[in-house]
Amino acid sequence: MSERPTGTPRLLRTAVATSTLPLLVLGSAALAAPASADVPRQALTPRSATPVNIEMAQVRISSASLATSLPAAFVAPATTQAARTPATYTVRSGDTLSHIAGRHGIGLSKLLNANGLSASSVIHPGQKLKLSGIAPASQGAAPNNNLVPSSFLHYTYPDHVVASANQNKRALLTAGVPSRSQMQAIIADTARRMGVDPSLALAHAFVESSFNHASVSPANAIGAMQVIPSSGTWASELVGRKLNLLDPYDNATAGVAIIRQLQRNTPSVDIGIAAYYQGLGGVTRNGMYPDTKRYVAKIKDYMKRF
Repeated sequence: MSERPTGTPRLLRTAVATSTLPLLVLGSAALAAPASADVPRQALTPRSATPVNIEMAQVRISSASLATSLPAAFVAPATTQAARTPATYTVRSGDTLSHIAGRHGIGLSKLLNANGLSASSVIHPGQKLKLSGIAPASQGAAPNNNLVPSSFLHYTYPDHVVASANQNKRALLTAGVPSRSQMQAIIADTARRMGVDPSLALAHAFVESSFNHASVSPANAIGAMQVIPSSGTWASELVGRKLNLLDPYDNATAGVAIIRQLQRNTPSVDIGIAAYYQGLGGVTRNGMYPDTKRYVAKIKDYMKRF
């Protein structure tokens, strides 16, 4: 892959093209895909007439089967979780404007306009944001693509990626998900069991999703660790079994497995952290982009809090 144009966020190419490669050997081109991909990228045309895209790589699971696979304590009626979008939202530590827009199913541009903000605006914990009025949840048979926005700022994701993201979002909301505190405990326990520093795993999860397992980005990064399907395929190879990224335990396993592999096979903690965000291939070829450096700083700061 070529170096991104100046000013372009992390490459969407990693979320599309790498799903065609066997993600088995660290340091190969397959490892260019970051575990998470919620920062917008320019939409790309598939490289071949019959690409193996993300939609084919994602775990195929119906809402009903997911619901029966979760502990009863995790399952909540969909009407309770997504019945109506509140009129305001109070910013919490670790929030970003894109995550807030995605969690509430509104476009980022609408969120910015409603609050007189720009793309460069800084938000602070305790700040109240207007959410574009009250929006009823989708309960009909037709998909509600607004559950996950298709664009971020002036970058637009491929239709099939956004469609998969919306499918996964609907499945999670229908089945119900762990609370943030439950998800935090799942991730910490998974990290300890897999020999990964829990503070590192928790810092990644908090920066990625604030422990919100219902979070799905426009690039189809799923759940609390925000793992894209192609990276989920790689994580499945790492642990020796097929992982379902919609399942909270499997999602945590995928994220922690990727963290463990990157930390074991990169020359420093910082590069391992950066690779989770930017992709190891991208970091190796191009160094850390400015947004990647900010990501690394955030992770190291939150490690001190967990």
